[in-house]
Amino acid sequence: MRSQTGAAASPGAGRRRSRSGSCGRSGLESTLPLNTAEYLMPSFHNGAVEIAYLDEGEGDPIILVHGFASSKNVNWVYPTWVSELRKNGRRVIALDNRGHGESAKLYEPAQYSIPTMAGDVLALMDHLAIPQADIMGYSMGGRMTAWLSLNEPQRLRSAILGGIGIGGLIEGTGPGENVAKALEAPALDDVSDPVGRTFRAFADQTRSDRRALAACLRGTRDLMTRGEAARIDVPVLIAVGSTDDVAGSASALGAIIPGSEVLDIPGRDHMRAVGDKVYKTGVLDFLSRRG
Repeated sequence: MRSQTGAAASPGAGRRRSRSGSCGRSGLESTLPLNTAEYLMPSFHNGAVEIAYLDEGEGDPIILVHGFASSKNVNWVYPTWVSELRKNGRRVIALDNRGHGESAKLYEPAQYSIPTMAGDVLALMDHLAIPQADIMGYSMGGRMTAWLSLNEPQRLRSAILGGIGIGGLIEGTGPGENVAKALEAPALDDVSDPVGRTFRAFADQTRSDRRALAACLRGTRDLMTRGEAARIDVPVLIAVGSTDDVAGSASALGAIIPGSEVLDIPGRDHMRAVGDKVYKTGVLDFLSRRG
């Protein structure tokens, strides 16, 4: 471990111009436009499930995979990840995970799992004829990226695990049934659990389908064992906010994944780390050294 400081296209699925317009007061609200309507983007089908995505820029491809209850726009567009990566000569692809954003809403937990959702990423790569890419996932997206790193290493040039440490990947310290119940509650005022209130407020702010999110949460409880993490054999950067109590320790996870690098994002919690300058600078440096 080294440490750093500091499928078939949908009908009519061509690119369309965006409509411009996290989590309550503790997260991404400063990066959200006043109008949080989603950008209208292309889509494709993985089997019967429609997946929306964006594809911008030229150069080596990087695929961005957002976290639970977020979207490609909230996680990557509004915090300027897409524009920053494009300015640095990258082709940027970001998808809305099933149950999120503009992608299909499914209501059975069995329709969600980390392998199933990671399969949507692979299907998107196949749809765009991308044999290999750098992949950056945040939180739940980081778990999907870790799964791909272990099970489909030939498709990754490198993996960036954002907002995911040993707690979120191996120990299961992320959101649980308390959050699922909060999402299903009639109103925010009916939720007393503080973590549940945070995610419920975020889902309300982003106008998410809360029933789909609850199903997703119940279906994506797959964890990775220490032995599995130790078998990851692609270049890995683990980036976690220093006050992130959702992700767990980045350094502890870095001690397990061979040759991984760890980036601490000072003074940032799980929500506020997403758009942080230290995070962006560290990722760009990591990518530049991958060649």
